[in-house]
Amino acid sequence: MRALRPIALITGGSRGIGAATAILLAEQGYDICISYRERSAEADKIAEACEAFDVEAIAVQADISREEDIERLFSELDKRQGSLNALVNNAGMLMPQTRVENLSAGRINKILQTNVTGTLLCCREAVRRMSTEHGGNGGAIINVSSGAARSGSPNEYVDYAASKGAVDTLTIGLSKEVAREGIRVNGVRPGFIYTEMHADGGEPDRVERLKSAIPLGRGGYDREVAQAIAWLISDKASFSTGTFIDISGGL
Repeated sequence: MRALRPIALITGGSRGIGAATAILLAEQGYDICISYRERSAEADKIAEACEAFDVEAIAVQADISREEDIERLFSELDKRQGSLNALVNNAGMLMPQTRVENLSAGRINKILQTNVTGTLLCCREAVRRMSTEHGGNGGAIINVSSGAARSGSPNEYVDYAASKGAVDTLTIGLSKEVAREGIRVNGVRPGFIYTEMHADGGEPDRVERLKSAIPLGRGGYDREVAQAIAWLISDKASFSTGTFIDISGGL
C-alpha cells in the first residue's frame, strides 16, 4: 500500500529551477511528479534523484502549451499517485533576444501560450482537485514568474517580460478567488539565476555579463529559488497568499 506522503507536481522539471525544486521537495518528503516537453532522459534522471530520498517520483511528457497535454498530465498524476497537495508552475519559455520592432505575432503567441495560457490551465486543473468546494483538501500553488515582470527586459525579452507580468496578475487574482477554499497561491520572481534557460535566449553567459549590476555582486542559483518555493508551499507560510518573493540579489 502506498505511503501517505504529500504530492507535488512541478512543471518543466527536467532542468534548472524545476529540477532543483523537485529534488528539494523530495528531500522534504514529497512524492514528486515532474513534467517535461522533450528532455526525457534528463527528466528520468531527476526522478531517480528524487527517489534517492525514499519517495515516489514520476516523469510525464507534456507540452504545457497544449490543453490536451495538461489534462493528460493531471490525469496521469491522479491515476499513478493520488491527491495533489502542491503545484509549482515552473514551465516557461523565452526566445532569442530582440527588440519589440522585430517581434512577430507567431513568436508572441507562442510565448503567451506556454507562459500564460499553460500556467492558467494548470491552475485550473489544480483548483478542480484541491478546492474544498470540489471535495479537495486544499493545497498550495506557486507560480514561477521573473524579475523581468518588473524590469520589462528592454532590448532583450519584452514579450517574455509581458508574459510574466500576466503571471503576476493571475497569481493575485487566483489567490483571492480560492482563498476560502483551502488553497494558497503565491509567486516567486527569480532574477539573474545560473540556468540553461539563458542559452535559449542566445546568450548562455548572460548572468556573467550582468552580475555587476546586482547589489549582492553575483548571480543566483537554482536551489536558492527552490528554497523560496519550498517555504511558500510549507505550513511556515500558512498566512501568505497572493504575495511574491523576489530572489534577485537586491536588484
